[in-house]
Amino acid sequence: MKQHKLLLLAVAAIAVAVLAVASLFTVRQTEQAIVVQFGNPRQVIKEPGLHFKIPFIQQVLYYDSRILSLNPRGQEVPLVDQKRIIVDSFARYRIVDPLQFYKAVVNTRVFEDRFGAILNSAVRDNLGSSELADLLTEKRGTVMQNIANSVRQRSSEFGIEVLDVRIGRTDLPDQTSQSVYNRMRSSRISLAKQLRAEGEELKVKIQAEADRDRTVLLADARKNAEILRGEGDAQRNTVLADAYNRDPEFFRFYRSLDAYREALDSGTTMVLSPDSEFFKYFNTLPGDRSSR
Repeated sequence: MKQHKLLLLAVAAIAVAVLAVASLFTVRQTEQAIVVQFGNPRQVIKEPGLHFKIPFIQQVLYYDSRILSLNPRGQEVPLVDQKRIIVDSFARYRIVDPLQFYKAVVNTRVFEDRFGAILNSAVRDNLGSSELADLLTEKRGTVMQNIANSVRQRSSEFGIEVLDVRIGRTDLPDQTSQSVYNRMRSSRISLAKQLRAEGEELKVKIQAEADRDRTVLLADARKNAEILRGEGDAQRNTVLADAYNRDPEFFRFYRSLDAYREALDSGTTMVLSPDSEFFKYFNTLPGDRSSR
């Protein structure tokens, strides 16, 4: 009998422990929870700590209270200028009303499918009225703001707060990329030919101007040389005339020396008599003035 009572007490203790474990649950600081009974929400818990529920009847659904990322699949979007681009967008959001979130989508997997479609639709609608150049200038910020406003208008339906919306990647389709590359290549080749032609024209012009300046400089130099040579000759003649007037004999002696230099340095063979007038000063002794 005593063993039977001990067995009942043990079973009762185990049952109480199981019930206690089944009725207790913990909400972490990074979580928020909804207590659901037969699919109907009964309690929303945002405070972290230890909480109670009815065991085996109620269950707990946990939702992250931190900032979450939504990354829908990329899509091909036609632009207003008839170009097509592949856009990869993403959003940052936080669940602020877990009850509304539960009523709208139940879990994050369904939310990502539905809200991802809303995000892609907003991106497609706003980019469809823009040009490719708008995404490369300051207009990009306006386009992104319009997309974010469109998405935020639907956020209350899901109990979330949209913090940021961005376009992470914008690529051209392969066919369009090749077409753009070929067009840019042709444009650069045409520009290179134009620059070469302009450079050749400028080269010819510079060369012509340089040749003209060279001709002018040479002509001026020759002119100045002739003037200086004439002035030199005139000055030389003046000096010689003055020397002749002062001492005719010395002048004749100087002229004879010039004649000797020209005749004897030229390599010409001359046959002259020793008493020739040409050798007059060779035959005159120093201080002898009788030859005058």
